[in-house]
Amino acid sequence: MLVQKKSLVAITSLATLSIIMSGCQSGETPKGGSTASPGATTTSNASGKVNVDGSSTVFPISEAMAEEFKKANAAIDVSVGESGTGGGFKKFCAGEISVTGASRAIEAEEIANCQKGQIEFVEIPIAYDALSVVVNPENTAVKCLKVDELKKTWAPEAQGKVTNWKQINPAFPDLKLDLYGAGTDSGTFDYFTKVIVGKEKSSRTDYTASEDDNTLVQGVAGEKGGMGYFGYAYYEQNKDKLKAVEIDNGKGCVGPSAEAVLNGTYNPLSRPIFLYVSKKDLERPEVKSFVDFYLDTNSQKFIADTGYVPLPSELATQVQTRYKGNKTGSIYVNAPKGATLKDLLSKAK
Repeated sequence: MLVQKKSLVAITSLATLSIIMSGCQSGETPKGGSTASPGATTTSNASGKVNVDGSSTVFPISEAMAEEFKKANAAIDVSVGESGTGGGFKKFCAGEISVTGASRAIEAEEIANCQKGQIEFVEIPIAYDALSVVVNPENTAVKCLKVDELKKTWAPEAQGKVTNWKQINPAFPDLKLDLYGAGTDSGTFDYFTKVIVGKEKSSRTDYTASEDDNTLVQGVAGEKGGMGYFGYAYYEQNKDKLKAVEIDNGKGCVGPSAEAVLNGTYNPLSRPIFLYVSKKDLERPEVKSFVDFYLDTNSQKFIADTGYVPLPSELATQVQTRYKGNKTGSIYVNAPKGATLKDLLSKAK
């Protein structure tokens, strides 16, 4: 079943994540489960409209949050779109939306655009994702891919040349390669190209690209030689028609899972995902009520239910402190290479 825009099926295999006690990236020690926003409420007397857009990866969480929030806040209309991380930042920095989801941190050019638009923002890491590489289940020979093999497949120089699975690895079948991946406005595209190809936005272009991850799911599911990549939630919702391959970054093959993200072994495709909120719009009761609800402990189950990994308590507390203190700007500005979310939050105290 595809991830639906109006109805999300809880992923029972990950429903226990909100009580898992751990850290998340390589080098981070497990510390504990998610925490709440003290004083956050599930109901509000506010009315009005909240416009949310951005990452298709974050979309399932925001949609689930919006549906539940509106049950107790009928006077507030929350609209959730998915124009991609880059597309969301364009709207956000132009003042067209109050909240945008992102599957990567905001970049220097986008910060400059927000400054031009006089948009101060609060950066809110909300969860972790295991970016998943998937193939058609009929392709039984492919179980694990090395990072170098992924680079060989997706780098610009592969365009028009690497068109068969056997060209990736002689042990793979003689089978036409059909590629499906994120569109260029997607933060997933930016992240994948950076950690796999070695340069952000550097990719072959002869593949089916879309900001709608359901389109990618359908493509891989319909082609025996299909390969694609997208957020873990979309794999979890469609594991009956897709196969997630394990990734070997030089330390052995590891598949995408909550456990692998939490213990830091699923590298380099584990990543934090974010909300960005206009500081000015947080003065509007309807916007603040929705964001408060989003970060409340009782709402954290929706993160696990939609296929993502809640932040451990230490990090969630630091995020809450920054949010309630209206700390603006990004902790990722001039961040050293390889710095984890834990590193950056600790430094930003």
